[in-house]
Amino acid sequence: MHVSRRNKFSIVDRQTVIGILFFAIVLFISSSAYAQVYNEEFVSDEIIIKLKDKSTSSNNAKFLSKLQGKLSLKSTMGKLNIHHFKITNGKSVSEVINEYQADPNVEYVEPNYKLRIIDGNQVDSQASAQGSGNVTAQAIPTYQQNFAQVKVNETWQVMSASSSDAPIVAVIDTGVDLQHPVFVQSNALWVNSGEIPGNGMDDDGNGFVDDINGWNFNARTNNPQDDDNHGTHVAGIILGVGQDILADPVAVAKIRIMALKFLSADGSGSTADAINAIYYAVNNGAQVINNSWGGAGFSQSLLDAISYAYNHKVTVVNAAGNYSSNNDTTAMYPSNYAVPSAISVAATNDWDTLASFSNYGKSTVNIASPGVGIYSTVWSGNTGLHSFGFMSGTSMAAPFISGVAALVYREAPQLTGYQVKNIILNTAKPISSVSAKTTSGSRVDVLQAISGAQLEVGTLAAQPAYNTSGGEKRSLASAGGGCGLVKYIASGGEGGSGLGGMSSEGLALVISFSLLPFIVWQIVMQKATGRNRRKHERFAMNSEVKIKAGDRELTGRINTISTGGASFNVDEMLDKGGIVTMSIASPDGKEQVQVEGQVVWSEQNKSYGVQFANAKESTLDRIRNWSTNLIKT
Repeated sequence: MHVSRRNKFSIVDRQTVIGILFFAIVLFISSSAYAQVYNEEFVSDEIIIKLKDKSTSSNNAKFLSKLQGKLSLKSTMGKLNIHHFKITNGKSVSEVINEYQADPNVEYVEPNYKLRIIDGNQVDSQASAQGSGNVTAQAIPTYQQNFAQVKVNETWQVMSASSSDAPIVAVIDTGVDLQHPVFVQSNALWVNSGEIPGNGMDDDGNGFVDDINGWNFNARTNNPQDDDNHGTHVAGIILGVGQDILADPVAVAKIRIMALKFLSADGSGSTADAINAIYYAVNNGAQVINNSWGGAGFSQSLLDAISYAYNHKVTVVNAAGNYSSNNDTTAMYPSNYAVPSAISVAATNDWDTLASFSNYGKSTVNIASPGVGIYSTVWSGNTGLHSFGFMSGTSMAAPFISGVAALVYREAPQLTGYQVKNIILNTAKPISSVSAKTTSGSRVDVLQAISGAQLEVGTLAAQPAYNTSGGEKRSLASAGGGCGLVKYIASGGEGGSGLGGMSSEGLALVISFSLLPFIVWQIVMQKATGRNRRKHERFAMNSEVKIKAGDRELTGRINTISTGGASFNVDEMLDKGGIVTMSIASPDGKEQVQVEGQVVWSEQNKSYGVQFANAKESTLDRIRNWSTNLIKT
């Protein structure tokens, strides 16, 4: 994940003549480097744009209206004002970035970087390998997540009988094995209580249809089933911090797992999908987010998403990386983002020695956690068997911290992510192998962390202000990458076949079921004399409307209606975008009509609406009949 120096300059000083000249020089000098660095690292026909918060809705609408025929909207994170686009006019990513980064409504624009899982079995040269294949539960008769003195089993004896719901940890990864007996028997999987399974509707109005256990942002479906093993292994580590996952039967879970898949079976994904997953996690109640992935380049949009989590009191746990390198000098993201509630995790072995593969950083990596030969759940392949296996990496160390964070919330649910982070760091055990290689110089101590949380039950929630616009370094990124078990894709690039090596036909099929086409903004009334007259008489109406955009559905209230269109007052609709299908109830609620339309902006009324497109005359006749007893507006 990388961003050009040009992005920073266009935000900070774009209006000055010196800035323009500097930008031109940098563009000229680095043009070849741009192509070389970005080649094979981002989706060839997609970009991410953040519009300025100070821009008004009408200004944003006008900006988006200029994109017709150039870009089409794939997804929007409305509260972040971040938009994910597909390029439709044949231009390259670099050309489009160059075109839009100087727009007065644009805060920044960057490529949609690719990510990929790498080898899931890191070998620690200082410890004997424990293997990586599936083993039977009998191989470890008494469950022990690792053999370092982290005091997990002792912690189980002192945890309180919490009266609050089990804390939710979002596993943003390759998915989770939803059929694995450990998760099924313990009821560990988060269940969206606002959804009615299988009815094809967005019952809770969060923009996702039938999202029962989470969402698959890679395939854009409601099935976050793991097809790789990595996410399932991560989820088992998290759950195992709070209980014996080898017990028969497995006890009721003390932690809930929200499955958010953004990496496919071949390990590929994108920054935009990761951001969407973080946005979903925060908006749907996750208190902890586990990121066992990353890369070597800075992405402002990913930083903004993690900052959004911070502002909602969420703890974000990031793997430090598996390259035996110093993150202070060679950054890894999201591990290196200095968000106050984010925890960067290095890996140690059973003897409290820093794992030979683990990244470190006296100023950037916060704490160490066991990450060598970790025994946890793996994908059961829909067999219904209790499948387990060993894996190593900072990808395994991070979820151990995520599990501890969840148990801290369980003891003191009112705390912020910033406070949870401080409890974990301040109660950790100092060890010599990381004393000069992490900010805390320590390895996690679960018993002390939970005991510390129990002392904070009456503490008020608090956290410092944090502004993402200050201090984060942006630069042209170096090649390579990878964090935890993830790195950039090494094939595809600007000439590649699309997301994760998907064929262009396959990508088109996925997109056809997503939020395409983009929001079409148009000015429906002009101020010139003689052009202000309405084409259709409009009537006041207060009735329920259900609007479908791709595979999403939003329920709202309709304000006015005519045979030309309808207006509504739901800004959340802007998140859905595109051509929509509306099911409108009659004023008396006895009948409904279904009509397709486009979201539009009315400059005269300063409001949004849906303009009916190619509606059947029979449908318009029914609307005319409704308006007989309505008040004209």
